[in-house]
Amino acid sequence: MLSQKELLQLFKETRADSEMICSYLETEDYVVQPIENVSPPKWHLGHTTWFFEEFILKKYASDHKLFDKNTAYVFNSYYESVGDKVIRTNRGNLSRPTVAWIYDFREYVTSAIIDLMTNNSLDDEALEVIEIGCHHEKQHQELLYTDIKYILGNNPLLPKYNDEFRENIIQDFENEWINIPEGVYEIGHKSDDFCYDNEKGVHKKYLCEFNISNKLVTNREFIEFIDDGGYEDVLLWHAEAWDWINDNKINCPSYWHKIDNNWHQFTLNGLKKLEPEAPVTHISYYEAFAFSQWKGMRLPTEEEWETAQEKFDWGSRWEWTESAYSPYPNYQKPEGALGEYNGKFMVNQKVLRGGSVATSRNHTRPTYRNFFHPQLRWQFTGFRLVK
Repeated sequence: MLSQKELLQLFKETRADSEMICSYLETEDYVVQPIENVSPPKWHLGHTTWFFEEFILKKYASDHKLFDKNTAYVFNSYYESVGDKVIRTNRGNLSRPTVAWIYDFREYVTSAIIDLMTNNSLDDEALEVIEIGCHHEKQHQELLYTDIKYILGNNPLLPKYNDEFRENIIQDFENEWINIPEGVYEIGHKSDDFCYDNEKGVHKKYLCEFNISNKLVTNREFIEFIDDGGYEDVLLWHAEAWDWINDNKINCPSYWHKIDNNWHQFTLNGLKKLEPEAPVTHISYYEAFAFSQWKGMRLPTEEEWETAQEKFDWGSRWEWTESAYSPYPNYQKPEGALGEYNGKFMVNQKVLRGGSVATSRNHTRPTYRNFFHPQLRWQFTGFRLVK
């Protein structure tokens, strides 16, 4: 666990990083919500601020006065035990509070947390919640990047976010298959460093022998799948996935555009020619599964991925696994509202491992368990194969 001094520095850096991400936006960009899963940038800024006011200042700062009585109603996300909230689909309908108001709210709460941590010796419980709050905000920093991309990528003008963000980091090495012998392996978070509750509960898992690719599947390989009629072959797809691609007319990864018979990709740098050797991204679990079927291979389980991860390069794409998101043995949800953070989502979702180009610094680790519904594609999702 970090010391109070180290945690104060992490808090300051985290708060500044969120505002840096948004510094490239125009005011109008802050309000847009094209679909339910994409929240307006200003909501992310407000929600992460509400978290610190709700779970730290209200409990540990006795003289704290709420910035506004409506902050919990506007910026609560899914904490049912905390109270009423604006429903998720309506976040983009809120022209008020304004962007300027949001930044005033952030400054007010940030200053109050700094004052609390500077002038008081906090107990371990308070420090633990502040640390969770910092990593919670780091999660929302990744959501800011992916939500901003969705907002701009669905604008018919395809405006760029900036020229600096690097999406397509090519894995410039030969493809090899890493052999992992059969055996019993330990899974789960083992150190005293920060982790989420869903990573806890070190346990043993028997694995059969397998071979896992040291490289992610590339755009070039996925084009081969498309050109071979992968999206038209019903035998490659789960029944639910087949309905999904046909109902939604899915025939390529998200953000791909075919112009003059050449594939292009919308990136945060704008519309660019597709880089064939870059790892494919913005695909669903359904598509990753169908591709693996087409190759005569499969996706790794999360236990296989965790066991092998030291032997390959990871971190540019969240990697779909074949594992359903479920609790580890002897998993215990934390008490109170923070118990709603992970446990209640352990149904009908798939685990992703690794991290992405949008993941905040010092946030991911080999045991990190991300999770999404199998049809979702707005995150920087990719995959590697097992044979």
